[in-house]
Amino acid sequence: MSSTAGDDRNPGILLDNDKDIGGPAFSEDCSKRDPTMYLGNGEVKSSAVVKYSAAPPSTYALPEEKTDLKLPPANWLRENPQLGSAVLGSSSKSKPFSSFGIAYDFIDCIGNGVDVVSDSENIKKLLKIPYSKSHVSMAVHRVGRTLLVDELDIQELFRRSSQTGDWTWLKDFYQRLNDQKWQRKKKSKEHWYQKAILSKFLYYSINGDGAAEPVLDNMNEGDDDKNAEECSSSWPATFTSPSDAQESEIPEQEGVSADRKFALGQVTSVLKEQNLPALFNEGENSQGLRNDFVRNIMWTFEDIHMLVGSNMPIFGGGRYPAVSLKLRDSNKPINILTGIDYWLDNLMCNVPELVMCFHVNGIVQKYEMIKTEDIPHLENSTFSTRVVKDIAQNILSFLKSNCTKEGHTYWLFKASGSDIVKLYDLTTLCEEAEEEKYQNPFTLPVAVLLYKVASNLMLKTRQNRKHYGPVRTLLLNCIKLLDQERHPQIIASAYYMLSELFQLNEPSEDDGGESLRAGGSEDSYSDEDRVEEEEEEDLTEDSDENSSFSNGSKLQDDSKAVAVIRSVGELSVPEKYKSTHQIRPSGSFPVSQDKEERCRHILSYVLLGLKAVDGSIKKESDLPAADPNTPIPLKYEDGASAAEKGISLLLERAGPVQADQKHPTRSGMIPGSWQYHMKMQLFLKASKAYYVLSDAATNLLKYGRALRYIKLSMQCYDAYCSVNGTLSPQVLQFHSQCLSLCGDIQLMLAQNANNRAAYLEEYSYQTKDDQEILHSLHRESSCQGQSLHSDVLTWRPFSTAAFNMVTDLAMDPEYQLFVSSKCYEAAHELLISEALKDDNSDQLPQLLKRLGNIRNEMGVFYMNQAAALQTDKEVKKPVSTTEQELWKKSFSFFEKGIGDFEAIRDKTNTALLLCNTGRLMRICAQAHCTTLADESRGEFSPEEALYYNKAIDYYLSAMRSLGSRETHPAVWDSVNWELSTTYFTLATLLQDFAPLSRKAQEQIEREVTEAMIKSLKYCDLQTESARQPLYQYRAATIHHRLASMYHSCFRNQVGDEHLRKQHRSLAELHYSKAVSLFLSLKEAPCELLRTLLERVAFAEFTMAGQSSSLTKLKSLTGAMEIMTEAHHAFRLIQKELLEKQEESSRPAASESALCSDMAATPGLDLPDVTKLIGVFEPSFCFLLLQIIKLMATGKRKQSGKDEETLKTYKSVYSKLLRADKSAPLLDRIQLYIELLLHLTPQTGSDSTERRDQ
Repeated sequence: MSSTAGDDRNPGILLDNDKDIGGPAFSEDCSKRDPTMYLGNGEVKSSAVVKYSAAPPSTYALPEEKTDLKLPPANWLRENPQLGSAVLGSSSKSKPFSSFGIAYDFIDCIGNGVDVVSDSENIKKLLKIPYSKSHVSMAVHRVGRTLLVDELDIQELFRRSSQTGDWTWLKDFYQRLNDQKWQRKKKSKEHWYQKAILSKFLYYSINGDGAAEPVLDNMNEGDDDKNAEECSSSWPATFTSPSDAQESEIPEQEGVSADRKFALGQVTSVLKEQNLPALFNEGENSQGLRNDFVRNIMWTFEDIHMLVGSNMPIFGGGRYPAVSLKLRDSNKPINILTGIDYWLDNLMCNVPELVMCFHVNGIVQKYEMIKTEDIPHLENSTFSTRVVKDIAQNILSFLKSNCTKEGHTYWLFKASGSDIVKLYDLTTLCEEAEEEKYQNPFTLPVAVLLYKVASNLMLKTRQNRKHYGPVRTLLLNCIKLLDQERHPQIIASAYYMLSELFQLNEPSEDDGGESLRAGGSEDSYSDEDRVEEEEEEDLTEDSDENSSFSNGSKLQDDSKAVAVIRSVGELSVPEKYKSTHQIRPSGSFPVSQDKEERCRHILSYVLLGLKAVDGSIKKESDLPAADPNTPIPLKYEDGASAAEKGISLLLERAGPVQADQKHPTRSGMIPGSWQYHMKMQLFLKASKAYYVLSDAATNLLKYGRALRYIKLSMQCYDAYCSVNGTLSPQVLQFHSQCLSLCGDIQLMLAQNANNRAAYLEEYSYQTKDDQEILHSLHRESSCQGQSLHSDVLTWRPFSTAAFNMVTDLAMDPEYQLFVSSKCYEAAHELLISEALKDDNSDQLPQLLKRLGNIRNEMGVFYMNQAAALQTDKEVKKPVSTTEQELWKKSFSFFEKGIGDFEAIRDKTNTALLLCNTGRLMRICAQAHCTTLADESRGEFSPEEALYYNKAIDYYLSAMRSLGSRETHPAVWDSVNWELSTTYFTLATLLQDFAPLSRKAQEQIEREVTEAMIKSLKYCDLQTESARQPLYQYRAATIHHRLASMYHSCFRNQVGDEHLRKQHRSLAELHYSKAVSLFLSLKEAPCELLRTLLERVAFAEFTMAGQSSSLTKLKSLTGAMEIMTEAHHAFRLIQKELLEKQEESSRPAASESALCSDMAATPGLDLPDVTKLIGVFEPSFCFLLLQIIKLMATGKRKQSGKDEETLKTYKSVYSKLLRADKSAPLLDRIQLYIELLLHLTPQTGSDSTERRDQ
């Protein structure tokens, strides 16, 4: 069957006044006609859209005149595929839950889009209240903004309650209202006669050639008995009480109540769409609430949107697209009630015409075609369509304003012959009467409908957050209505859906549920029966036979009514009642943005759901006790071995391919049951909530709390695995994420060992909800026994240690790093397994990055341990086995980490690990230095050279991995610095501890020069950075060392004059560059002074080999120019000494005190300063003396300038000789500065002075 409008009718051929108007069957789609009808000169606007039709309109032939309708046609009571089930003679009684059947099929319309859902007969009865004297008894329920209206047959309800003992309070209350005893209403023979000829007339209409046959008396009697029997059983058998269960013809499974069967069957499809369990198949629940109407129509009457069910037969054909067919006794005029009834029928079904067949004593007399818009103007049946519109609006406003509580059953009651309409809240009255709320037969259908509407809205929550509020309200009201002992599945499912409202940013899964439509029913009935019956009741209201209600009694108790319409005439007054009540704000449900609060809500609902499930499982025995013969393993046997065993258990739990379980679970659940499926979903939801809590705690640096949450998450996951035999790829991927997060937490704990006490306190805390969830987990899993308190160092007997290893708060950082590594490895193995290898494109690179990082951390950890062993050695000893093992571990982790980063083409991290490997090689080189017998440093060993060269290779590989500085400037600069440092260290060791026993001096000098030049190559002097001063200092030091080496070669070289000149030139060059760099630094005064003194010594040595006085004087003058540069160094030393003196608390410090204070100054080495001054002063004196001698004894006549210069030299020399050698250091330095500055103009150092100023 289709739910489209086009399936509602395909009109056939209409016979007009005995003539068959031939031609093809009319096939115009109802949806192609304008569904809007303006009737009564624009007074009323109506439109109808068919949402579902069980059968197409019938092509029919009108019975000829004089046809005797008392004689049945040949096809009478045979099912006709064109007519459907409209006239099969079923009961005319309105079913009490008909609106629920419609609502179940059109869940999308419930809550907001529709105002009223009801049987069309109930709508007509409500709109005829001001015109009719008959009684009205309707049950009204509210779901969101939608009202569900059903006939409430008090007689049938009391008849059943007399057998079960239920609803006695309502019976007493009803009798007080009417002041008379309840009587059973009976049907007259005339009623059954009219019912029979209507049925035969309709069958004649669909088969004009059918031969008439005599009506057998026993046939009619049987029909009457059948109809009477059907009338008496209009309440669904599925709602029988336990006492009636044996009388019901509906088969029931042993141990499952009828009302529970209904509920479970109704939630089946929605549960599937929400990935929730379903207990029954659709076939097992065919006796539930069904939508038995031939068609369901969305009828808009003015501004009122109604979803109605109708069984009115519709015929069509020829030039008439659709007509309704009515049978009337010519001796009975049409009254206003009949006219309104016919008019509303045509409006609801969007039928433009009505064909009236008149008969006398069952003999057809004539036909009359009436347009729908003309029905209000028929003789004896005139009524105002505007008044009907006002009645509809007033009744809807009255109900919406007073039926405000979802889940409550409201009773709209008007006694026969009374003008007063009252509205009662039966749910509240039931509570006041101290009756069980579950005696209300509407409780379960209402709860299921609330659940279904919430399920439907859940599908839209991801697109629109405004549905959060309505869904939550619907589910809470649903839970409030149900008894957990009777309906645990619906309650558990509702709690699960409540937990789903709080989003955890999970990937959406494809819902595999089936359609929400329950399918059409073949058991329907004709609306014509009730039209005739209602006319009889309305027009003969004083008849004892037809009415059991008092038409003139006064209602004695108004205090129980929620609202009262004092006179039905008020309903005809325009806008007499206005709906001002709003069931709930239209805004979105205020979901907290705090992750922890959201997760706590989720866990609270999960816990309630687990309690509902656990309460439904038979408790066959308590949890297994400990075996006294089984030893309890200690928590820490051997860190590494325990972790290795634990990781294998982790992977066993995560095995993607396992056989489905065939035996009951630990708690006694049967695989495949609803408890089984529900627990799996709740366990997984709890695991995800704890995972989010753990991730949030990690971001807040609360690592103890994070470890506790991830432990709970993995315990929930273990329980899920214990229940579920086969794990989906999505679940395995989530488990991989849990392992990865656990690895993160263990890594952070290892790196923040100082806060261990705080972390332990966080880890030991446990909420009541957590404890209760753990208790529920333990019902299914044997892995939940370990206490969360880490001071308990033993495991409970039933624990299996599958996940506890990775979630322990260990005291050993090495163990934590190892556990972290194993977590990442387990997660990685999951992602590359067969189940996930095609669905891990995003997660695998991140995990490989984490795996590379933890291997780097472990490599650094073991490398630092090896370095610490070297530092702790009091005496240099040969390399120990422990050191070698640490090197091997460190190198292995670095190598694996490099492989991980190379797999994801992470150049930056690859370079970092190569750089760390280079550092490890340098540590190995330092461990292999030789020590002499006097504990002094020996020659540079081959092992040192080997490891330093390996370190250089790794640094160069890191540079190649990066390619250029633009890839990652910070890492590039770091590798560049380490490479320069390694070359510098290698050259320094070669120079200071030359291996002369193995190599020639010249070879060593070449290697030193080569290493120094390479180190200088990687000194980045141009880029402004924090390392720029360090680079400058290193470059200056390299130049100084090279200058010193060439200075030494020049002094020691004999014979080869060309080589000596070359060494002299290189020494002068490097001295010059070293001085220039030290001057630019302004932070290395001692190095500057030492370089200047060496350079002066080099000049003096050069002068010693000269014979000419003029040449010597020129060399000495050049040396004096170099010496005057020393004032820069002395000024820097003076500045630092003064700053330190100002910081001292004593205003006048002696030299000894100042020296003791300055000894602790990291920037200035006082003993070195004193030593350098001890070299400076004699050298300065020697230069002055030699210059004075050469100038005074020179053969050339001196000019006036020369005489002035000589006088200056003598003056400086005199002051230097008279200087107090015991003067404070600052005073002596001040003197040197003054003397050097005094010589500056004479030595041509003006440019230097200006630069310094």
